[in-house]
Amino acid sequence: MDYCNLCPRNCRVNRELKNKGVCGETDDIRVARASLHMWEEPPITGKNGSGTVFFSGCPLHCCFCQNGNISDGTNGQVVTTDELCSIFLHLQEKGAENINLVTPTHFVPKIRAALIKAKQEGLTIPVVYNTSAYESVNTVKYLNGLVDVYLPDLKYKSPKLSKKYSNAPDYFETATKAIAEMYRQVGQNLIVRHLVLPGCTEDSKEVIKYLWDTYGDGITFSIMSQYTPMPCCPYPELQRKLTAEEYNEVVDYAAELGIIKAFIQEGEAADESFIPDFENWDLETFLRS
Repeated sequence: MDYCNLCPRNCRVNRELKNKGVCGETDDIRVARASLHMWEEPPITGKNGSGTVFFSGCPLHCCFCQNGNISDGTNGQVVTTDELCSIFLHLQEKGAENINLVTPTHFVPKIRAALIKAKQEGLTIPVVYNTSAYESVNTVKYLNGLVDVYLPDLKYKSPKLSKKYSNAPDYFETATKAIAEMYRQVGQNLIVRHLVLPGCTEDSKEVIKYLWDTYGDGITFSIMSQYTPMPCCPYPELQRKLTAEEYNEVVDYAAELGIIKAFIQEGEAADESFIPDFENWDLETFLRS
């Protein structure tokens, strides 16, 4: 690769020369944590937990990211393609319901190679691609046949909000094209997440209406209330939790549209339990566990 165009930032950095792209990473795969994760949607978590692999770095860099200490590159351990393959197989041995790739965009070529190798060596559980949806369509196409379930966000409809909070005024246009390709590949094995932000209920309704008008009950919705205020976020309006009234307003709107294939979160969801420990994970320890 002479330059990187894996994500819509198209920064064209030569990451093979160990330069860092907008994602904050070279082309060395870095994993911040691999474990059985119990906090995904019920069919993803299953009985034993999702075999989640959190990758360091991120092309989007939302100002309110609850995994900021990995998306900014603070935490993460370099692994080879063969070691990533071993992680996948070890998660399967531990009883994982699936392999859940979290924020994988900027490592897709090597992840693809690791998945192919793992499948040749006995990986049989489904593969989940867990993403902000700020994806290049060509990158998503590169995964055709390897991913069983796509789990994208659709964060914003408003370019004003996406520019302010993610420096991506093209987010909606870009994400919806990527989601369309995901749907082409896996059909109803597409779960689209939407995190309701404080003060943004009208935009949330527009996101949900777009998805309903476009896909109807051909997809599953996941409407999330787990927004967690982060100290690093510079915007005062986001320095509070989502109110129950705000969340219920969005859920009620979805119900009025006729949406029934949806996951919702009840009770106090903005909890530290959704934020794993990324500081103490170690590859060798994990593979011995």
